[in-house]
Amino acid sequence: MNTFLSRLNTLFAFSISVVAAVTFACFLTTHFLDYTQDVEIEVKKAIVKNMEEFYVGEKHDLGHIRFSLKANMTPVFNWNCKELFLYLMAEYETPRNKINQVVLWDKIINRGENAVLDLKKVHAKYYFFDDGSDLRGKNITLSLHWNVIPNAGYLWRVKGRQDLGYTLPDSYAGSRV
Repeated sequence: MNTFLSRLNTLFAFSISVVAAVTFACFLTTHFLDYTQDVEIEVKKAIVKNMEEFYVGEKHDLGHIRFSLKANMTPVFNWNCKELFLYLMAEYETPRNKINQVVLWDKIINRGENAVLDLKKVHAKYYFFDDGSDLRGKNITLSLHWNVIPNAGYLWRVKGRQDLGYTLPDSYAGSRV
């Protein structure tokens, strides 16, 4: 004797199972795709200043760059990709810290938006402070990374195929970027 509520419960449980199976199939169809893309990064201008951090009372190096960036992110978008979170990262080494990674710029691209980046002479969105005076003449590596935000499945963290090695100026700047 199946009551109406018992049958409704069975139908609901079956529907949830079907939705879970379809979601898993959605994840599997895009899990093995290659999300890497070619990227062109060019530094137009870079400065290093020695600035006082007011809350500490010490002087530390501050770096700022202006850059150009070309990348076509259109192939990354598929039916399971909701949006991309892109960020330009600088990586360098100092005597105090073996690895320093600083995000200089970021952007969110939603599905349906123009995913071709052709940025020219863009100021970095964020400055990067060093916790000492070690930025002058420092070699940095700039690379574009992105997170693929899916509708279902794994959140991918991807790095562009090309990096840019760049040496910061040897002297402190007195001018603006």
